[in-house]
Amino acid sequence: MDLAYIPSPSTGVIHLGPIPLRGYAFCIIIGVFVAVWLGNKRWIARGGTAGTVADIAVWAVPFGLVGGRLYHVITDYQLYFSEGENWVDAFKIWEGGLGIWGAIALGAVGAWIGCRRRGIPLPAYADAIAPGIAFAQAIGRWGNWFNQELYGKPTDLPWALKISEGVNREAGLYHPTFLYESLWCVAVGFLVIWADRRFKLGHGRAFALYVAAYCAGRVWTEYLRVDEAHHVLGLRLNVWTAIIVGLLAVVYMVVSARVRPGREETVEPKKAEKTEKADGAVDGAGEDEAADAEPKDVAPDTDSEEPEESGLSDAEKAEKPEKSTNGAGSAAKS
Repeated sequence: MDLAYIPSPSTGVIHLGPIPLRGYAFCIIIGVFVAVWLGNKRWIARGGTAGTVADIAVWAVPFGLVGGRLYHVITDYQLYFSEGENWVDAFKIWEGGLGIWGAIALGAVGAWIGCRRRGIPLPAYADAIAPGIAFAQAIGRWGNWFNQELYGKPTDLPWALKISEGVNREAGLYHPTFLYESLWCVAVGFLVIWADRRFKLGHGRAFALYVAAYCAGRVWTEYLRVDEAHHVLGLRLNVWTAIIVGLLAVVYMVVSARVRPGREETVEPKKAEKTEKADGAVDGAGEDEAADAEPKDVAPDTDSEEPEESGLSDAEKAEKPEKSTNGAGSAAKS
């Protein structure tokens, strides 16, 4: 008799009238909101403008969903295109099946388009959203719990996951690999935040750290899984993918640190230009005020003083009649 285990939901969907509310979809949506929220805070802290992360996510998220589904369908094509299967099921994304490798790859393409439209360097944007992506994955993995999928080998550990009888699955207690990966992703998110603050990571190195750390955990969680998958040299395809992608991320961090050390001083050029223009306007106004404050030259009062009679000889000065101070005196002299 098993005294402790993690129960699985009896169903992954609740119907609100004719509208189905699926746990898998909710986990994906909540994860996206968390990633955008945290990415926005980190972007502003690095000198960016509020709302920029969300604007670019409008491009990145749809591309990522399409890429994740494409990767899953291509690598598990036998589930949809083999004899007796219905190829239409390949479009039923709500039933589960998103490959993180395809999601990140095609999502990066969407992010690049959004960054290019805003004149923003993609590596800086990737660094800002890296921890948020890790947390989004942690939340998204609970969608596998709702669908009772991606569990590991049988186990009698107290935290074993109870799986019920269903299509392509047998009832029993299994390793909760969804939970292992979820917890690992949370740790990766905090690792990236700490390393970014400690070492001032820039030029895409925070994102590369996220990729490398995630791949390290994905290797052992993938090894525990028992769902159908293609094998290469005795290892699951996703194990090889995690090893290769993780090594590439480490190489990028090392090379990037040597070629472009430090962190970007400006992450949003257009905002910097506006700031410079505003500063220039303030400085110009200050100069005008200073100029207005300077005393202006006062014209001499010609009525109060006699003009100098330079150039006259003493005899000429003696012959020149004196100017009268009043009208009477002037008349008497004439």
